[in-house]
Amino acid sequence: MWLKPEEILLKNAFKLWVTEKGNDYFVLQRRRGYGEGAGGLTGLLVGTLDTMLDSTSKVAPFRILHQTPDSQVYWSIACGGTKEEISQHWEWLEKNIMRTLSVFDSSDDITSFVQGKIRGLIAEEGKVSCGQEDDPEKFREALLRFEKWFDLPQKEKLVTYYSCSYWRGRVPCQGWLYLSTNFLSFYSYLLGSEVKLVISWNEIWRLEKTSNVILAESIHVLANGEDHFFSMFLHLNETFLIMEQLADYSIKRLFDKETFQEVPSLSDPLQITKRGLEMHARNEQFRAFFRLPKEENLMEVYESFLWVPFSHFNTLGKICLSESYLCFASQDGSQCHVIIPMREVIGVEKPDRSSRALTVCVRGKRALRFSEVRDFERLANAIRRRCGITASPQHSASTEVTCVNCTFSLGVSNFAVNYGHLENLGKYQIGWSFSFQKCLCLNTLLKEKMKEQSWNIHFSEYGRGTSMFCTKKTRDLIVRGVPEALRGELWMLFSGAVNDMATNPGYYSELVDQSLGTSTLATDEIERDLHRSLPEHPAFQSDTGISALRRVLTAYAYRNPKIGYCQAMNILTSVLLLYAKEEEAFWLLVAICERMLPDYFNRRIIGALVDQAVFEELIRMHLTQLTEHMTDLSFFSSVSLSWFLTLFISVLPIESAVNVVDCFFYDGIKAILQLGLAVLDYNMEGLISSNDDAEAVTILNKSQNSVGNNNKASSLLKVDISDLIKEAYEKFGDMKSEEVESMRKRNKLYVIQTLEDTTKQNVVSGISSDFIKFSASQLDDLYALFKRQHFLSCYWTMNSPVLLHHDPSLAYLEQYQLGFEQFSLLFSLLEPWSLCSGKDAFFLWAFRLLDENQDGLINFREFCCALEKRSFCFTPTGRGKVDLQAYLKQWQDEILKKEESIKDLPRINQAQFIQFSKTLYNLFHGDPEEESLYHAVARVTSLLLRMEEVGRRLQEPASPLKSTTSHTQALLEGCLPDGEASSTPESSFNTPNTPITLVASSVPQEIEWSFAFEQILASLLNEPVLVRFFERPVDIPARLDHAKGSQLKAKTNM
Repeated sequence: MWLKPEEILLKNAFKLWVTEKGNDYFVLQRRRGYGEGAGGLTGLLVGTLDTMLDSTSKVAPFRILHQTPDSQVYWSIACGGTKEEISQHWEWLEKNIMRTLSVFDSSDDITSFVQGKIRGLIAEEGKVSCGQEDDPEKFREALLRFEKWFDLPQKEKLVTYYSCSYWRGRVPCQGWLYLSTNFLSFYSYLLGSEVKLVISWNEIWRLEKTSNVILAESIHVLANGEDHFFSMFLHLNETFLIMEQLADYSIKRLFDKETFQEVPSLSDPLQITKRGLEMHARNEQFRAFFRLPKEENLMEVYESFLWVPFSHFNTLGKICLSESYLCFASQDGSQCHVIIPMREVIGVEKPDRSSRALTVCVRGKRALRFSEVRDFERLANAIRRRCGITASPQHSASTEVTCVNCTFSLGVSNFAVNYGHLENLGKYQIGWSFSFQKCLCLNTLLKEKMKEQSWNIHFSEYGRGTSMFCTKKTRDLIVRGVPEALRGELWMLFSGAVNDMATNPGYYSELVDQSLGTSTLATDEIERDLHRSLPEHPAFQSDTGISALRRVLTAYAYRNPKIGYCQAMNILTSVLLLYAKEEEAFWLLVAICERMLPDYFNRRIIGALVDQAVFEELIRMHLTQLTEHMTDLSFFSSVSLSWFLTLFISVLPIESAVNVVDCFFYDGIKAILQLGLAVLDYNMEGLISSNDDAEAVTILNKSQNSVGNNNKASSLLKVDISDLIKEAYEKFGDMKSEEVESMRKRNKLYVIQTLEDTTKQNVVSGISSDFIKFSASQLDDLYALFKRQHFLSCYWTMNSPVLLHHDPSLAYLEQYQLGFEQFSLLFSLLEPWSLCSGKDAFFLWAFRLLDENQDGLINFREFCCALEKRSFCFTPTGRGKVDLQAYLKQWQDEILKKEESIKDLPRINQAQFIQFSKTLYNLFHGDPEEESLYHAVARVTSLLLRMEEVGRRLQEPASPLKSTTSHTQALLEGCLPDGEASSTPESSFNTPNTPITLVASSVPQEIEWSFAFEQILASLLNEPVLVRFFERPVDIPARLDHAKGSQLKAKTNM
């Protein structure tokens, strides 16, 4: 165990300890009387002494001391009861500490660093051994430090914390890493030097484990263009997984606007816990491995042996139990797994208590025997309980579903499967009559029969249907090709769609009824693409195929409006309909879009871009010869994008592409990546000899045209797809699905941030010509502030207006919007009048003026408009005097262009005029020239009132107007503090200290009068002090820097 560093003088201990290992900084010692050489008088004396001492006074037989070359002082830092225990500590020091100490200049720095690191490890061990939930006191102390050091909003939820070192250049800073819902934070205070770091999860571009010469193993974080390295973790893998989960949670919640309504542990950002994150990650891994519906969660895990009848041996693995499924996966390299739906279980027996075994009986006269289950009685009871729950009438038709899967090889007479309420929907697969009844050559028919025979043998040994054993032999049969008659059944089985359909009877027909006749953007796009879906195939040259395709795509768009419809979905669905019934094709599409290819089919095809990044990374790993010739592999994106989006369907003949789809449904995206590598490897010679990217693309396109099935004489010169797939598995099949998923997560952050950066550039370039006062870099900074303010409104709630009104179909400019509260916070940080009285009302008027559609939200263009044109607050410095009248004229011209029916700005009445005057008074509050500005406003209002009175008298000499204007002037003078205001220039008054208040209802309304915009403008321009105030230049870079540093603090102080 690690010890709190204590000073030791070795000269008094040489006779009791023997040095076994040593270097410049550490010594590993064994106490005499233990281990080898324990004999001798000294060893006997030491052993006797230790035996006489009680357990609290005994000394551990092994220890590690810290030293520096120029010091005689040693520090005890670790002890151990066994050689193995102390050796683990020694290896950790050599791996994580030794390389680091060489960067320090003095021995004192080395000792301080080692002591700080050991204390951190002790605290870390205590936290891990007790656990956050079991030791709330330690967590409470960490929470207090977190709140004290980082000054984040109190609503920010601390998830966990770790002791580690943060590298500033080549020098490590020992401190604490705090992981909260929205931020990664680090704090260190060592030798008078404080290091504080706060990074938002949504600002991270890369998060990965790495190592180099100095750092044995560390976590690399790239954010805002800066690299950050954290190392010397006691549990690095655990720390990295939590960081990865928090970053992924932030991306999904803030960028994808996911609400996690079906995941209670993540639905509230104020209640996120480490245990909840780990449980969510475990459930996702469980569902992905066994291809289960998204409603399934891992409940219990049991280690056991499963008797494999076809191999006649027990395979070691784990039983994974969810609410509706019992799954088993081997862990001995046999690659055997089986999925048993509870609806298929008919009984549980415990034949042999001595071997802690139980037998699960399923439909079809099959049984699975599990042995050496530690708590087999609990497992048996759990299965019985779940079988009782799932044995409802809706699941009693599961045998019928299995029968449906078994009718593919029986011919056309079995098309009329009884789906009950589905009536005529999905009675047969439309491709059967067009593809399987063709006049095929004898060679093709013989190959098909041989494939069917191989699969029938496999079914007889491994079972058939949902509880079939999947092994290496299953994959071998997939690689060799699936027979046409079994393709639909096996696609349903391996994708997990068969379980989705069985647990949701009638769901598809209900969707078809509900979506019938609906008209949306998705349905319009579907209609446009219907006749582009495999137009060369006879199945889609008739209304039967087109109608089925329309129903499936429209039903899915209705089911999942977040995706709706995307291009390439029509191509995939067309192929699915060739081999599966209509309802089955729908559930296969669900499995592809929501489980096997996540985030592929949306506006930004993020999933496909992520897999392309993974593909590029795999090229660098496996095809080094190609990367040496082509350092920039990004050009492959133009070719490989269609590979991923359509699973090679759009680039290969249908009869060849379906072989790829077979592998995809069994192995997932790994099969597509492998095949992509095989295609590049096959064309390696041509690619290396190519002179430019265009020539390389041409080589790949020609290669794709040469791929086919060697079933016909005309295709003898082609590359056989089966051979290509087999080569892909032989050369690149060693990659694991877990590694691919890890690479997906690592590249997803970079892909999303790259897209966000491109979006920012498009938005900024699109509006830069409209806002000439801002440079391109200033608009970039403004966009970053605006986007961060948008995220701040989402950090601590799932019910913010920007989330409730999110529409992914909107243009990029509309993706990030601010409500009034967030607008006020950011606007106050940027505009120079934030200290004026009555600013809340001023902000509200500005917001209402900008919010033209009255949805309570404004976009970035509107926000920039508020800064530049509406409030006149951003007049750049260093460009000379700006003509205010020109700006007002420009504003007026814009309004005239916008409202062609309005020839002039509307006149303001008495109440509006008083409110306008009040706003001016409040605007000047706290200004150095406040007194002069008040006088100027008083003169302006007096002049306007006199002008109005004169005008009235000229029009109606007999009208008694004096009382009204005099009363209004009195009200305006009453707005000024201390009652000393006057309309004359000679009047003087004290500087006001309170905001102006005025009740507009106190103005007499018997006589209507108003002012024109030109009158007010002319009066204002007549006062130099007012002109100077509005023309006063503002240092834009300084305001932007102020906003960057104060944005989060402003949210904290709310």
